[in-house]
Amino acid sequence: MAQLAGQPVVILPEGTQRYVGRDAQRLNILAARIVAETIRTTLGPKGMDKMLVDSLGDIVITNDGATILDEMDIQHPAAKMMVEVAKTQDKEAGDGTTTAVVIAGELLRKAEELLDQNIHPSIVIKGYALAAEKAQQILDEIARSVDVEDKEILKKAAVTSITGKAAEEEREYLAEIAVEAVKQVAEKVGERYKVDLDNIKFEKKEGASVRETQLIKGVVIDKEVVHPGMPKRVENAKIALINEALEVKETETDAEIRITSPEQLQAFLEQEEKMLREMVEKIKEVGANVVFVQKGIDDLAQHYLAKYGILAVRRVKKSDMEKLAKATGAKIVTNVRDLTSEDLGEAELVEQRKVAGENMIFVEGCKNPKAVTILIRGGTEHVVDEVERALEDAVKVVKDIVEDGKIVAAGGAPEIELAIRLDEYAKEVGGKEQLAIEAFAEALKVIPRTLAENAGLDPVETLVKVIAAHKEKGASVGVDVFEGEPADMLERGVIAPVRVTKQAIKSASEAAIMILRIDDVIAASKLEKDKGGEGGGNDFGSDLD
Repeated sequence: MAQLAGQPVVILPEGTQRYVGRDAQRLNILAARIVAETIRTTLGPKGMDKMLVDSLGDIVITNDGATILDEMDIQHPAAKMMVEVAKTQDKEAGDGTTTAVVIAGELLRKAEELLDQNIHPSIVIKGYALAAEKAQQILDEIARSVDVEDKEILKKAAVTSITGKAAEEEREYLAEIAVEAVKQVAEKVGERYKVDLDNIKFEKKEGASVRETQLIKGVVIDKEVVHPGMPKRVENAKIALINEALEVKETETDAEIRITSPEQLQAFLEQEEKMLREMVEKIKEVGANVVFVQKGIDDLAQHYLAKYGILAVRRVKKSDMEKLAKATGAKIVTNVRDLTSEDLGEAELVEQRKVAGENMIFVEGCKNPKAVTILIRGGTEHVVDEVERALEDAVKVVKDIVEDGKIVAAGGAPEIELAIRLDEYAKEVGGKEQLAIEAFAEALKVIPRTLAENAGLDPVETLVKVIAAHKEKGASVGVDVFEGEPADMLERGVIAPVRVTKQAIKSASEAAIMILRIDDVIAASKLEKDKGGEGGGNDFGSDLD
């Protein structure tokens, strides 16, 4: 509302809440920091887990940053931006979601201290942008090139990623699976490798130990054989993939057929039967002994398939059909009449097995499968879900290294190196921006400090020791949370793809800068809760819980 010649001018509807200037910044920074503080305790190998219960009573137990933020029902718009940071990090790098959010929260905390000293947000933003750019250059300098064929390096990165998650006891075994899976689906394009993670399928079944998780060089489908008379096991399978129903087609147009005698009806039924039999005979003729159909299979067609000893599965998902094509080398055919022997794929074995009381179809022993399946096992549903999250992160980390061929030490080492070098860079820049760059450098120390804190160590003492050792021994010295002492992370095999750290700093700095740019929050009033009209504005203060 504004005054014009003594007359009030109403611009916004009644009940709208508005925060301007420092109030808006303070509230936004507070909301974002609360989100960062919430997941800070999950960081590192000694991080704790969160139990999230939704309105239906379903429970998720995890310490995966992206999953926690995704499950939380966050209302505040600035806090939602932190969720976006985690999602972007997960999409682009696959790991380091908690790191990205914790850095973003600390950048905002440091920015608030500068704002309290009456430094204009524009100067803080400029300093942060310069520091983020310089950090990317420094990371490129300290990153080490590795041979992507070196299985040991890939395995160490996968182990580092799994450490600290619920599946930690079996990390060596699971890391082996992750590396094998990525190497199997990696395709060479020119000089570099490309990995499409859609070609790695995760199937979950509870009821066994995590150790029974296995990599199948082929595809596992959560379906069963359609007819009891069909074989349940076919060796040296010739596989046909059909994207149409093995049923009598209905006409496109509405038509009515008048039948006046039993002979005509009999001829009609015989014609239907003949069409279905021809379809099945065509499949048999080209030499297929296994058929996967994306749509339905008529009962009569099932009978003929069983009679010819052909294993058939119906209503297979489109994504599974594509994976089967990649794994077996078969072509997906839209019309049975067009099926030829060249369209068939091959596998050593197609078998129906019972897993956790349910039938599943295993397609194994494909020659050079470009699609694989990881069958995840675990004692309970929550364990299986957490193993899946750990394996997904491990697979993405291995993919990053295979594609980029570059690693950095983990355990807080790159963040300490960045903090030391950005401090020097701040002096070169000078001016008020120097304060912002120094604040950025200081904020990065939150990672080694939190790692120490979560391991029950004294954060200040540990950080002082690690920084001193880092300056003396080099860029790969970080926090060994098991010993509580500084250690060379590369020697310990604690490594991460450079992409994870680069993306974490990029996402965190961009989110912090975006929140700092906001100096006015205008929130529409909520809808009336009931006819009594107790609506009230969008109470940002209380929406943080």
